[in-house]
Amino acid sequence: MSSGAHVDPSNKKIALQIAILAVVLAFSETLGKGAQTAALSYNIEASNLWSFFQAKTLRQTTMRTAAEGLDAQFGDKASEAVKKQIDTWKKTAERYQSEPETNEGRKELAARAKKAEEKRDRSLASYHHYEVASAAVQIAIVLASAEVITSVIALGWASAALGVAAVAFCLIGYFWPMAVHLF
Repeated sequence: MSSGAHVDPSNKKIALQIAILAVVLAFSETLGKGAQTAALSYNIEASNLWSFFQAKTLRQTTMRTAAEGLDAQFGDKASEAVKKQIDTWKKTAERYQSEPETNEGRKELAARAKKAEEKRDRSLASYHHYEVASAAVQIAIVLASAEVITSVIALGWASAALGVAAVAFCLIGYFWPMAVHLF
């Protein structure tokens, strides 16, 4: 017999389990940070688009008010120049409502802002799933470590179950973030 201490072969299995859990933790943390950053970017994009929408609304209201003011002031007695100006302002107000060629009319801006909000919401949902996965893996690593110390096999099984749950939450976060609502 060698003079070295006896190494329990199950400890090697637990060490491997902890290594695998650490890899899952690295993935969940990396994916979570990416989803969080994307959510922030999409939120800023949506906010900017809604601000642009409001600016277009103010411009449109100004044009309509100016056209209506001149029309009310002169009515049928308006000169051709005044009628032309009223018509120009009305056309400008209409253009502010929808500009498909530039994608910057109120209609297009609202659609773009809503799309950015949808992307933000999806990224936030992913982020929450990755956070749950990270928490599950961290607890799994603690339980696996505790099994090494206590030799209570149930801790290793609980650790493995939490690891599987963490992988499931990573997959949900990546493929179907809107399917499961926890928060």
